[in-house]
Amino acid sequence: MGLKSAWLVVVFLFLGVAVAKNVNRLNVWPMPKWVSRGHNRVYMSLDFQLVTDGSKYIDGSGILKDGFTRMLDVVKVAHVVDGDLSSVDKSLIIKGIHVLIFSPDDQLQYGVAESYKLLVPSPEMPDYVHLEAQTVYGALHGLQTFSQLCHFNFTTRLIEVHMVPWTIIDQPRFSYRGLLIDTSRHYQPVPMIKKVIDSMAYAKLNVLHWHIVDTQSFPLEIPSYPKLWDGAYSVSERYTFSDAAEIVSYAQRRGINVLAELDIPGHALSWGHGYPSLWPSKDCQQPLDVSNEFTFKVIDGILSDFSKVFKFKFVHLGGDEVNTSCWTRTPHIKKWLKEHRMNGSQAYQYFVLRAQKIALSHGFEIVNWEETFNDFGNKLSRKTVVHNWLGGGVAEQVVASGLRCIVSNQDKWYLDHLDTPWEEFYKNEPLTNITNPKQQSLVLGGEVCMWGERVDGSDIEQTIWPRAAAAAERLWTPYDNLAKDPEQVAGRLAHFRCLLNQRGIAAAPLAGLGREAPIEPGSCYVQ
Repeated sequence: MGLKSAWLVVVFLFLGVAVAKNVNRLNVWPMPKWVSRGHNRVYMSLDFQLVTDGSKYIDGSGILKDGFTRMLDVVKVAHVVDGDLSSVDKSLIIKGIHVLIFSPDDQLQYGVAESYKLLVPSPEMPDYVHLEAQTVYGALHGLQTFSQLCHFNFTTRLIEVHMVPWTIIDQPRFSYRGLLIDTSRHYQPVPMIKKVIDSMAYAKLNVLHWHIVDTQSFPLEIPSYPKLWDGAYSVSERYTFSDAAEIVSYAQRRGINVLAELDIPGHALSWGHGYPSLWPSKDCQQPLDVSNEFTFKVIDGILSDFSKVFKFKFVHLGGDEVNTSCWTRTPHIKKWLKEHRMNGSQAYQYFVLRAQKIALSHGFEIVNWEETFNDFGNKLSRKTVVHNWLGGGVAEQVVASGLRCIVSNQDKWYLDHLDTPWEEFYKNEPLTNITNPKQQSLVLGGEVCMWGERVDGSDIEQTIWPRAAAAAERLWTPYDNLAKDPEQVAGRLAHFRCLLNQRGIAAAPLAGLGREAPIEPGSCYVQ
């Protein structure tokens, strides 16, 4: 190692320690991996530009250009930026951002590189910000971070960046950072789903788990079986197949994968409104009829259609809360069980494993809720990801068995539990009691779940935010950079919550429980 390299390492370590001690003074959320800053100020040019000279990514689909435009929009927060730069020292004016992307590929998939490096200003081009990333999706994260460094000055009417020079080196701790929305219990209009996706990008969440259908309604068009959406609440509370494609595309252009869920064999009563033969009987309507070959033909058709729109490598097949009593007391299914020498539990296993094989045949890897692992984990496909929700300790068992896991334990990461405050969301650690590095790598990440029994388009945002942001930092930021006491980050989270409000996202106050209204007049930053 040369003297210059050794000096850089010493500086890196020194600044890293300094940042660790002063993270609460930085109003950036989630906290980056490594940050250094100065004490000066620069101003954004009124015609701030995107420059990509030297980048291997040609941006033929416009993902970077659109991300840059969105960044400018949220930085301006709808203010008219018309200040006079003529009296400002020209060396303090930033003309644009130079983005250097090393990969020409913009395919979005699990595990895509999301790291970035941000320099404000660039040492080589002092009148530009420098952003470099392996992929365009890392660059989008860098733009999000840069947007949080920018401030509209109400006196000068200019956009300023304080505390320059900034150096930020960043990458996520976990590759799966999810949010579940439920469009069966209450329909969510497409514009609201898009707003949720926008807000996810602000917090660097990267998987929208779309719990599309359930017992209550089947709102999605399935071309192979067009009567399935007869199970929608009404003719206007539906998603066309093109709507689904648009949601996937909208998310992808913001670096977010969409995980589609088909919760089977339970939670499927709504299927039978269009195809009654899927019910065990008219009076006993779920789980789906395990004895009927048509059931599996429909599943195959749905997953075939899914494969044309949902490009994420995973599909969620549910498998939770299956009560097999309909099977064991319905005469024709009872006869089938006897012929196949199965009881209800064995039929549940048969159904899940057969559905897994269908999903695999369409190129998907599978996510299942944890009951499948708890009941017959050693029989699951090795391409299964077990989704923990019932409580703690399951993730340890899953990874010890060699399977992968996503953590969503309901006592900490269920957003519909309004009595769970943001502090508990922040403290929930996916790797609790998992110390083996190989087993730790099998924990893909985590997900907060916005179940829809008591939310619709009127209150979904304030039920999600800011508590989901607390989990987002847990999933993004290196463990050693996380606050041991959530109160240490309360001010920074309050700032992020106010930033969401300024960007049109109805995030609730930190004070109180989930979805609380402000308790009295006062500044956003102290609520």
